[in-house]
Amino acid sequence: MKWAGMYLIGFIVLIGGLLAALWKIGILASIGTTWTAIGVVIAVGFGIMIAVSHSGTKENIEINRK
Repeated sequence: MKWAGMYLIGFIVLIGGLLAALWKIGILASIGTTWTAIGVVIAVGFGIMIAVSHSGTKENIEINRK
């Protein structure tokens, strides 16, 4: 598995842990399901953008023809 995929899986686990903590405290009950879902989608989108931007360096390959 590529590092970007591993980063994204770790980020999703982090979001899940944060949601579980907020649910246990009782904050999610006052926010509502719709806003919670919107926040999760935004957070996963940021995770995808960060994972792709840090996925590695892009190198150009030059071929010398004689």
